[in-house]
Order: sequence, then structure tokens, then C-alpha cells
Amino acid sequence: MAGRRRAAAVVTAAMTCSTLLTGPGLATAGGPPSPSAPTLRLEWQPCVRGGAFDCATAKVPLDYRNPGGRTIELAVIKRKATGPRRRIGTLFFNPGGPGGPGGPGTIQMPQSYPFFPREVRDRFDIVSWDPRGVGSSTAVNCFRSPEEANAWITGKPAGFPVGARQRASWIAAYRDLGRRCQRRDPELLRHVSTADTARDLDRLRQAVGDRQLTYLGVSYGTFLGATYANLFPGKVRAMTLDSTIDARAWTNHASPAAPRLTTFLRMGADLGAAAILDQFLTRCGATTTARCAFSAGSPGATRDKFDRLMRRLREHPVGTWTYGRTVGDAVNGLYNLDPGWTNLAGRLQALWQGRTPEPSPLPAAPPVPFPNPYLGDEQAAAVFCSDSPNPRDPGVYHALEEFSARRAGDPGRFWTWAAEPCATWPAVAAHPYRGPWNQPTAHPVLVVGTTYDPATPFSGAQAMAQELAHARLLTHHGYGHTALTNPSSCVNAYESRYFIDGTLPPAGAACRQDTPPFSTPRPNGGIATGGGAMAGLIS
Repeated sequence: MAGRRRAAAVVTAAMTCSTLLTGPGLATAGGPPSPSAPTLRLEWQPCVRGGAFDCATAKVPLDYRNPGGRTIELAVIKRKATGPRRRIGTLFFNPGGPGGPGGPGTIQMPQSYPFFPREVRDRFDIVSWDPRGVGSSTAVNCFRSPEEANAWITGKPAGFPVGARQRASWIAAYRDLGRRCQRRDPELLRHVSTADTARDLDRLRQAVGDRQLTYLGVSYGTFLGATYANLFPGKVRAMTLDSTIDARAWTNHASPAAPRLTTFLRMGADLGAAAILDQFLTRCGATTTARCAFSAGSPGATRDKFDRLMRRLREHPVGTWTYGRTVGDAVNGLYNLDPGWTNLAGRLQALWQGRTPEPSPLPAAPPVPFPNPYLGDEQAAAVFCSDSPNPRDPGVYHALEEFSARRAGDPGRFWTWAAEPCATWPAVAAHPYRGPWNQPTAHPVLVVGTTYDPATPFSGAQAMAQELAHARLLTHHGYGHTALTNPSSCVNAYESRYFIDGTLPPAGAACRQDTPPFSTPRPNGGIATGGGAMAGLIS
């Protein structure tokens, strides 16, 4: 989502025939919570002296069916509206995950803040939080020390396992992780579901004084948004779901008791990643090595070069860069077009030359008073595995890997093993929400889907737009995971209008990405969104 105005004239013209949402109070989200709603107090303080962000800690029930029992804490962060006299209310933001580097809102919101449209930053306080079980909130942490956690991480294959020995090591590592977690805090494991977090979100909405929710959720945050919309349909003011998960695929609607495929294979994440990888190699091969270091001079030659590199790495890793690690890095490197694709091409070329790639610089987040949160694999697993059914026999995953590889190539292997930790996860959510998904909401929902996405394929956005009772699909013709961090000024204009006064894009509306692949990089570059087997899942 600075200087992206290429499609502004087209968008302005298109909006003249947009559909205006109906319903009272759309432009006045503020106001006290209903008298019957439980009260949650947020004591805001500057995150750091003189900083732009405010922070608070919220106490919520561990189990909403036992509100007088154990409580847990949520770390919350806010950036006030830059135009306070024109302020409408609060926009809640969930950056995805669940868990891992992509999950904590206290980290991701400050990083993502510049990508929000200027008009949205002007009219809304933007609030995010670390969901229960994650980051600086009451977190799932199954190790006694950072050293113990690091020893576990380094003791398992990177990316995904290759060969029988690594498969046995991977399965044993995640079985061990589940046992550790069950010993540490079994009660918490059963109460970190998406439905629990949706109830937390409703408490936070009441705490900021908004009668209805204004929300932007990306990736996993779209499933959270859909869950909220169906648990609290009358509380939806405006909700944008960007890079959308098919809710029925996530919950295994067809056969929840005995899933045949993993969550990500049901979603088609492997197919989406294969399609965008092919686009990456095609676009790289069509340009020069000055713009794409991995180019072999033509699309066909570049695809062949990639396949030869993968075969070579299976037999001869470059240092710690195994085949599994490299494929995982390639999938994650496709999340952000600028500078992600350029950096990925550089790493692949280094491996081609037998050199260890230089690590890409990480974006600097504004300092917050929740320093160095623990972001272990178990936080993603705790949410994902308790929410979404996956095969419980570790022995079937090799066959599923080969099935996915036949239809999606190398990315299929990565996405198959990304769900294997659930095979031996010890807990299931106590009170999950698995549908229906068509509760009539107070106002329609805006669904944004990117046509080439390595994690949540465009088909998920199409499915979500059909599953929700009142939704409008906006197509983002582009590359990468989320329109937020792969911006289109056209998408920004539509989202701004929708958030501010409820105007939906016209039916069938479509936008294009501002920055084509391997064009001149923007001065500020992009931001990382995490990813990995259980270190972010879908981010």
C-alpha cells in the first residue's frame, strides 16, 4: 500500500458507479459499547517516550464459557489518526500468521503502517494486537530457555525433510514439540482458537468505544475476519479481507473427522505457489541479469536452470542450504514483489555459483515496550492444528508430498510438510467455530484477492466472496502475498472509500499492481511477511 497514483483517474471514474452500503452510523464508528457488553479497559501509554505508537495490555478470559476463571493478557498497539478532527473510529488490523514472525501485531503493524492508504491513516486510529498464544501476549512457549528452543530448531531439517532419514528426524522433532507443549500448559493449548481470538477482538472493539467493527485482515487474518463476521454479524461496520483463505477448506467442511488432504493442499496453496514460481522464472528469464541475477537469457532456459539447481542441491547442499531449505526460501521469497523477487534471484544465483547467499536485511520496526517476544513454531501450531483438521498419521505425509509434487512441483513438497506438525499435535480447540459462513452481516464485506499468490490462491478469495452472505470481490491483478504489501493505488483507492463511507467497488472491479516484476526498485523497498513451515504458516 507512497507515490502510487498511476490508476487514480480510472479509479475515480469507476467509483462514480460504485454501490453505497446502506445502514445507520457507517461514518460514525465511535461511541460507547452497549450496556450489556462486558467492559475492558485499555490504559494507553506511549510505547517509547516521544514515539508515535501507544501500547496497552488487556486482560481477557482464557475460556469465555467460564469468564470468572483464569485470565490471560493481550499486548495491544495503536497509532492515532493523523487527522483527529476528521476521525471516524478505529481500524483493527490482523497481519496474519497465525503465530510466528508474521503473527504479532505489535511488530507487524508498525512495519505495515506506511502501506495503509493515507486517507485511512488520516481518519482512523489503527490498532493491532498479538493474538492469544502469540508473541508478547500470553504465549505458547514449550521450552525452558532460548538455548533449549534453539537446540530444537537446529536439530530438525530446514524447509522440509528430504529422504527417509530426514523424514524420521522431522516427525520425531514435532512429536517431541507436542509432548513438551502438553507438559507446559495444556489448558492454554485448548483455548487459542480463531473463535477465541474473535471474541477477544469483540472485547477490544468495545474497549475503544466503537459500536461496530472496522477491520482489515490479511492472509490468516481473513479467516479470523470471517469467523468474527459470523459470530458477531450485527457488529460488522466495514471489513476488508486481503489474500483470502477458503473457510470451508480450512475447516475441512466436507469431512472434518477424517481429512484426506492437508489444509494447505485443500486450499490449493501448492498450486498457487507453483503458478507464481513459474511467473517468477518466466519474468526473470525475459529480462537481463542486471534486473534479475538468476536470468539465463530466456524463460525456458531460466526454468531449466532452476530445475538443475534443485537437482544439484538434493545431492550437494551449499553449506546449510539444502534442497528443502532452498525451496522453502523460494516460496517465502515470492511473498513480496519488491524487493523480494530481486533478493530471491540473487540468492538463487549465489547457490548456482556454489556460494552461500548473503542474508537479506530485515526491516527495522519502531521500538515497543514488548522487547524480544518469543515466536517459536509451537505458537503457529497451537492455533492452526487446533483449528484445522489434518491427517493424524505421520506416515501418510510422504505419499501426500509425492501427490502434491506431481501436480505442483517443488512447492508442493514444501506445502505438504508445512502441515505435518499437526499429525502429532496434542490439543484440539475446546470451542472452535467451523461454520456456517453465511450469517447476514450488518454491512457487506470487501474481499481482495491477488491473482498470483504463493500462499492463499485467488480461488480462496473467489470462494470466500461466495460463502459470505454479503460480500464483494475486488480482483488484484498482480504477484505476491497480500495487496497490502504488494501495493496497487487502485486497490488503495477502493479500500479507502469503502472504509470511510462504505462505498463498495462496482461488481467485477479489478486493479493492477503498481510495480511490475523486476522494474526499478522503490527507494524504501518492501517488508518481510514471514512464512515457513511453522514459523508463520501462511503469514
